[in-house]
Amino acid sequence: MELTEGSTTRAWVLHPDIPSDDARREPEHALAEAVSLAHALPGLEVGGSDVVRLARPHPGKLFGKGKIEELRHLVKSEDLGLILIDGPVTPVQQRNLEKELHCKLLDRTGLILEIFSDRAATREGVLQVDMAALSYQRTRLVRAWTHLERQRGGLGFVGGPGETQIEADRRAIDDQLVRLRRQLDKVVKTRGLHRAARAKVPFPIVALVGYTNAGKSTLFNRLTGAEVMAKDMLFATLDPTMRRIALPGNGPEVILSDTVGFISDLPTQLVAAFRATLEEVTAANLVVHVRDISHPETEEQAEDVRTILKSLGVQEDVPHIEVWNKIDRLSAEDLDVARNRAERAEDVLLLSAITGQGLDDFVAAVRRGIAGVTQVVDLVLSYSDGRKRAWLFDKGLVEDETQRDDGYMLKVRWNAQQEAQFHAL
Repeated sequence: MELTEGSTTRAWVLHPDIPSDDARREPEHALAEAVSLAHALPGLEVGGSDVVRLARPHPGKLFGKGKIEELRHLVKSEDLGLILIDGPVTPVQQRNLEKELHCKLLDRTGLILEIFSDRAATREGVLQVDMAALSYQRTRLVRAWTHLERQRGGLGFVGGPGETQIEADRRAIDDQLVRLRRQLDKVVKTRGLHRAARAKVPFPIVALVGYTNAGKSTLFNRLTGAEVMAKDMLFATLDPTMRRIALPGNGPEVILSDTVGFISDLPTQLVAAFRATLEEVTAANLVVHVRDISHPETEEQAEDVRTILKSLGVQEDVPHIEVWNKIDRLSAEDLDVARNRAERAEDVLLLSAITGQGLDDFVAAVRRGIAGVTQVVDLVLSYSDGRKRAWLFDKGLVEDETQRDDGYMLKVRWNAQQEAQFHAL
């Protein structure tokens, strides 16, 4: 689907509520999220939305005759150019529905890919989205019309009738995927070199992860003073951002990473394509899971994030902190309930990234989480600082020492706790 700049396409969002679905969420909440996804794509005007309850999906058209007739009238009366289905739609269902409704149709995966394509800013992000879109398109070549029924090639006397157009299209996509993968490998290699350079001066990496629109970028901006895009919008941030900062309160230096937000039913093509970007999470010394505690389905969102982290190979032994964000949106009663729950849980903090409430507790928790992570620093001690020098050697923290006119130059490897103890001497 292509939305020309300045044009507006009127869309209608439908959420199929199928009782047989495993781990179903409340259909109203799922529909609200789908509408938010639609609003996140520029050029779309959401005319309305509905939950469509289905006893079972029709294998060829998803909906029954009555619903299709109703939708046909809706498309005409509302002047719709697009129907968004919040769920999977098979290529055959999509082709048949578009013929019946005389209207473009997009499923959940297609919509998310459109949003990612619109938001990708870096070369790596663009390549990853292009790969995901081609992988998705490859499975849907059945959508094309009559040209796929034609044959091309020889006359059939020697080599058979030749390849069908659909096979040629699939081969062209495969060739393009190979080219994109090569380009992405070069970008990933560069990212690997950057990671190796950081490892030589190993500042702890603190990765912010969470469901989309949980407030990661707002927290990132508050801590770093950066101006990463932060809006009340799904997938406001796509490309990862990293900053080297000193934690407030004369704290140790860390590398803070803001990653793309997760979402339920994240397309497998995107999980695979963005694995390189999300490697920053797998390399993190501390993972901060930011949750929108004011959302009615915060528990389900948190479980989705845990599932994706597990699929990425994030080890369970990596220190985790769970931050319950947006407490400024809670009523006094709900805030008391959340506070009581957080006190009974381990490594759970309450926070408002907007107001800064709870930020001091968060910084303290980050300090504790990276306490065991070491970094190499150069220290200059005067000859009168014999006590401090002896302490460093006693703890086995000195890797190299040279004498200068003004004192000792020491290369020290220590963690945040040892650094704090040194400065307290």
